[in-house]
Amino acid sequence: MDFGYPRPQLERQQWTNLNGPWKFRFDDDKKFRHPAEIQEWPLTIQVPFPPESKTSGIGDRNFHRVCWYQREFELTPDSGRTILHFGAVDYHARVWVNGREVVTHEGGHTPFSADITSALNPSEKQTVTVQVEDDPLDLTKPRGKQDWHLEPRSIWYHRTTGIWQTVWLERVSPTYIGKIRWTPHMVGFALDFEARISGELAPDLKIEIELRHNGRVLASDSYQVLEGEANRRIVLSDPGIDDFRNEILWSPEQPTLLDAEIRLKRGEQLLDQCKSYTALRSIEIVRDRFVLNGRPYLLRLVLDQGYWPDTILAAPNDDALRHDVELVKQMGFNGVRKHQKIEDPRYLYWADKLGLLVWEEMPAAYRFTRTAIKRTVREWTEAIERDYSHPCVVVWVPLNESWGVPDLPSSPEQRHAVEALYHLTKTLDATRPVIGNDGWESSATDMIGIHDYDANIEHLRLRYGPEIPVQQLFDRRRPAGRILTLDGYPHRGQPIVLTEFGGIAYDKCRAPGVKTAWGSSVVEDAQEFARRYRELLDVVARMALFSGFCYTQFTDTFQEANGLLCADRTPKIPLHEIREATETSRSHIAHGV
Repeated sequence: MDFGYPRPQLERQQWTNLNGPWKFRFDDDKKFRHPAEIQEWPLTIQVPFPPESKTSGIGDRNFHRVCWYQREFELTPDSGRTILHFGAVDYHARVWVNGREVVTHEGGHTPFSADITSALNPSEKQTVTVQVEDDPLDLTKPRGKQDWHLEPRSIWYHRTTGIWQTVWLERVSPTYIGKIRWTPHMVGFALDFEARISGELAPDLKIEIELRHNGRVLASDSYQVLEGEANRRIVLSDPGIDDFRNEILWSPEQPTLLDAEIRLKRGEQLLDQCKSYTALRSIEIVRDRFVLNGRPYLLRLVLDQGYWPDTILAAPNDDALRHDVELVKQMGFNGVRKHQKIEDPRYLYWADKLGLLVWEEMPAAYRFTRTAIKRTVREWTEAIERDYSHPCVVVWVPLNESWGVPDLPSSPEQRHAVEALYHLTKTLDATRPVIGNDGWESSATDMIGIHDYDANIEHLRLRYGPEIPVQQLFDRRRPAGRILTLDGYPHRGQPIVLTEFGGIAYDKCRAPGVKTAWGSSVVEDAQEFARRYRELLDVVARMALFSGFCYTQFTDTFQEANGLLCADRTPKIPLHEIREATETSRSHIAHGV
């Protein structure tokens, strides 16, 4: 099970993967409070696959509120520090090392870690124990598409409990680089670099950075660390001529990455060393267009929920994540809208490396309470911090279809929540556009997303065609019976994107145990599926109103049969046919249609 280095933008050589077999047990009655109380471990689970999944070796999809994990590992303490990392654990985790509690964390989609140096045994044998509490009925926690009914229905799926991303150990020096952050500035050909130092702070620390492109040194400098931080702007030589500028800019068509070597020193003593990467690219909203690297850019996205039949939210391995990125590109799309999931950082690494735009969306809670908002804010903040430096991430989406805020037109509190999340996101990251609430009932937003699954192509032509004044669209059109913008938030010229449409169900490859095949419309054979997809994309691509589109969806997902691919990633029609239809938008724009 190769999952690759779990944190690809801050990579060290000394690390140990703790995935694999762990002892496991359910604790439905919350009988145990401490690892020492557990005498029996009746099950073995394969981490990082959730116990609901087949690949975990458990495959139990009943309601279980609490579960426990334990494994032994060998590690000899040294003069440095040992950090224990968890990629994601759903939902509330408590962690002990050798019977000593070292960390707690709440939030099912974001990473956490603990310095476990003081908890290590003098001998090599160590034990880590994890308790996970994940109430399957709690609608105030961000849960995305995880169903709160025993059997999945409609557009909700099997639950994911416990560990579902890599668990790993890292050996570092007593003083080490804890976090880094990259911010590109295409104007000025510069990169802002930030580093935070962890562990034992010492005087006379400096950070050395070397940036390379194809082996050529672009920058090499050192910066003094002040109060545990180094914040500097690295200015590169501007090639001046467009051809050379474009060679070094990142885009889906040419995903140029800049390799970085980062060293932490005290005098000439090397304390820490890591590898990273970054990219030069800019994202802007200019009037009614999405702009990449100073040029209007048509978004051709596909909705991707990131599920696999046998592993659910967890990826089967690193190759599966890379393959998903490759498939999206082979079908002619230049981006994905990662729907209701904070995806594994390894997916973002492959999107960075191979060239794919990513819209990152916060998994929804489904009840509006103070607890739900606090939980959403905390986890969304952690997600933005984790993924800020990935060049592939180009749009943040804190809310979808008013989920968790169901009474937006009539509830001032809920409107304030949307506006607060929008402004919080813009505060944490001023470089990317934010869609406050994707689908309808927009208020504070940089782009307006519309969800419209009307299967009648003529209806779409009449609704969004060039003869329809934009004001009439927002005053009268109500996809799914919802207003597109809230009162007091008229369209101000922002880009409009059809962020969900299509959903054509072709039940070619129903998964075992799935009783229904759901979609917004249904076809019976491959020829009809290809024809409907081609006609739909042709109509949408011709609509100058839209700055882009996002087709639903990438793969079948359990009872949803509306993917372009089967759940196992088998194409329903040849990939080249999908690509030709998807890229009709490119030819229309080239000819001024």
